Amino acid sequence: MDIKQADPKGLIRESYRIEGISLDECRSILMDWALSLPVDCDTQEAIRTVLLAYEAAEDHPMSAVLAEGLGREGQTPARRGGWRGRRV
Repeated sequence: MDIKQADPKGLIRESYRIEGISLDECRSILMDWALSLPVDCDTQEAIRTVLLAYEAAEDHPMSAVLAEGLGREGQTPARRGGWRGRRV
């Protein structure tokens, strides 16, 4: 996957350009980024591609948020919310 496919709107690229961006702001951008990806896109592969593209900025908060997203690979939520989570 190339960087254009992994970051089609340039949201991640722009986050790396923002001086003094916080972890919470990076998490918000990451959510917007994830929602902008095509449905058939492999999100984990996209995260790896973006991390590789910006590996020189490893101390940036977005790098930490992306790495956190990779760390959740394969994990499933402990419980579903709403009526589906309540089994009677």
